[in-house]
Amino acid sequence: MHVPDTKVALSTASVYPSTTATAFELAARLGYDGVEVMVWNDPVSQDVEALRRLSDAHRMPILAVHAPCLLITQRVWTTDPWTKLVRARAAAEKLGADTVVVHPPFRWQRQYAREFVAGIGRMAGETDVRFAVENMYPWRYKDREMLAYAPGWDVTEEEYRHFTVDLSHAATSRVDALEMVGRMGGRLAHVHLADGSGSGKDEHLIPGRGTQPCAVLLEQLARTGFDGHVVLEVNTRRSGSPAEREADLAEALAFTRLHLATPARLHRPGGVG
Repeated sequence: MHVPDTKVALSTASVYPSTTATAFELAARLGYDGVEVMVWNDPVSQDVEALRRLSDAHRMPILAVHAPCLLITQRVWTTDPWTKLVRARAAAEKLGADTVVVHPPFRWQRQYAREFVAGIGRMAGETDVRFAVENMYPWRYKDREMLAYAPGWDVTEEEYRHFTVDLSHAATSRVDALEMVGRMGGRLAHVHLADGSGSGKDEHLIPGRGTQPCAVLLEQLARTGFDGHVVLEVNTRRSGSPAEREADLAEALAFTRLHLATPARLHRPGGVG
């Protein structure tokens, strides 16, 4: 078997509501290649020097920074969305991360939404850090659907330089994840690996526990020489104990490494491999 160079990282969101420090400790103990830092209400996630100390202490490189663009992080790093992205880029540059993950704006952020596509393009041209815009999903309540994001939750409809595909979000939006990846083409720069069942909730299940083509996607990435990172962004809030959470994250890593491995021919001198 041949294992490609794709790095497998743990999102610090995967240990929520535990701390950023816990994520670094678990990533190191379980053998992940690095972490993606979700910038949220944990003060350590917002502090570049504190993150650098954690990275050094655990010998865990920070491969990506997720900008604070969730509902619960509207006041993190100021309330101005462009300032958040500037600070995320600066953090990535200082920490050696090559990717900033960003969500499309909420519809009520009208001015930001109007300027977003052009603004992201401009910022992407000012740095070597990739701004990888992530697919989202429509919000649903009973039989009603609300379009919460602008220009839209399907990021492939816009001319972004780089994309993040999130398979849990694909499940929630009830689209064909592999078809979406096909539309992203060579602009796919980053993967949030998690499973989903297609319910109205954004589940972020351990890969293999839902209906999404997690294994197929990983095998496809391995065959095509994908040069981005695969980040486990899973929900472990239902884990019954720290030991169960650790077992879940170990299972997620094992699943990912297994399906990233590809058959390789063994060539023997003077013979047919």
